[in-house]
Amino acid sequence: MESRKTFRDWKPNEYVHQPVTPSEVLPEDDLVFFLLDLVPQLNLGPIYAYYERETRGAPPFDVAMMVTLLLYSYSVGVFSSRKIAAACERNIAFLAIVGSQRPDFRTISDFRKNHLQPLGDLFVEVLAIAGQLGMVKLGNLALDGSKFRANASRHKAMSYGYMKKEVQRLRAEIDALLNQAGQTDAEQDAALGSRRGDELPEELKRRQDRLEAIEEAMQRLEQEAKERAEAKRREREQAQAEREASGQKPRGPKPKPIPDTPEDKAQTNFTDSDAKIMKTSNKGFDYCFNAQVVVDEGFQIIVGADVTPAANDKQQATPLAEDTLTNLDAAGMERPREDDGTEAKIPLTADTGYFSEDNVDDLETRGFDPYIAVGRQKHNQSQPPEADSPPAEATPKERMAQKLRTESGRETYAKRKHIVEPVFGQMKQARGFRQFLLRGLENVQAEWKLVCLTHNLLKIWRYRFAPT
Repeated sequence: MESRKTFRDWKPNEYVHQPVTPSEVLPEDDLVFFLLDLVPQLNLGPIYAYYERETRGAPPFDVAMMVTLLLYSYSVGVFSSRKIAAACERNIAFLAIVGSQRPDFRTISDFRKNHLQPLGDLFVEVLAIAGQLGMVKLGNLALDGSKFRANASRHKAMSYGYMKKEVQRLRAEIDALLNQAGQTDAEQDAALGSRRGDELPEELKRRQDRLEAIEEAMQRLEQEAKERAEAKRREREQAQAEREASGQKPRGPKPKPIPDTPEDKAQTNFTDSDAKIMKTSNKGFDYCFNAQVVVDEGFQIIVGADVTPAANDKQQATPLAEDTLTNLDAAGMERPREDDGTEAKIPLTADTGYFSEDNVDDLETRGFDPYIAVGRQKHNQSQPPEADSPPAEATPKERMAQKLRTESGRETYAKRKHIVEPVFGQMKQARGFRQFLLRGLENVQAEWKLVCLTHNLLKIWRYRFAPT
């Protein structure tokens, strides 16, 4: 049956006769052009200096081009070096960056690996730009963390209990191999020919290497167990001091001593020993890192960022506050002032996972006004009546609870969710960053700074330069 509908002409080969350039296809205020203008103005001196010391081989790709390529890739959710290299061949926005210079995936991977630290240092420069544009208000900061999978296989892990058995087995096998080697020296000398004859047999070397790796992993678990026990003892002493201050008598049986040795079920991973088993959002468990951010209320600009292998957030409030102040000072941002000219305290909100007396004291000492929940509140649970002021004998926990029951306290704390939680959603859902590509805590921390600075770049572009 002949169709009466008229369709547009389809000529898939027509592009062969029509040169296409990115500037003709992409809008002039596209993100890629924003980065092409911005990146050469950043301080790339430390990266250029790296190549001044290296005179061998062919000339490297231009540093500004490679940095722009990485920042654009992370901004649009392309993190794999292989996918970035493929996009440089097919994606017109990537072609606007590299032109006729097409780096392969190994070059991209090596550039990122060799310059992780200076790339992460660009975080402060981007933060300074946001401050100059009036996008950092310091009226309310929110602190939170989220688990991101590590680049570590669960199949390359071992428990402490299994390690002890494996060490015994390997030592027995090594002793047996050494005895066998001593009995067959003459035969081995004849078989080795011109070689020295003192090389370790492959079976013995393989077992010896495995034994050393396991013993090293056991030492890591033992050190972590000692640090964890010390932290639990401090928490127990603090809780005891709170009970004594409030006049409460201890309840229940006397607490058991805290062991310094790892449990048999404690695990470590051999592909990334810094990664730890953590509970994930799907109610499962996986090797993860705990990524932390401090976000400003105004435009959701990240002002502090760090990564820790600890699943618990309680020990992260002080380091993140210190990192935030360091970044603000390095970015040249002035603190808010009271009417009399004195430096005002910066409100900082966090959920109950960050509460402790020490955290509250540390934050106040550093110039913050903390609003930290002291416990979880069930849905539809009514707030207790607001008190005029806490009694003089109130504990720090009771004073914080009363502070959050005031009208201003409720209003300030209620903003926490829509300040910081959408940031993780934008990273995980919109950009697809759910797993670190690199291994080792230092590398992961630098990669996280790269993710956070591209988040800030997107905010700057969208609110100041993107088409409306």
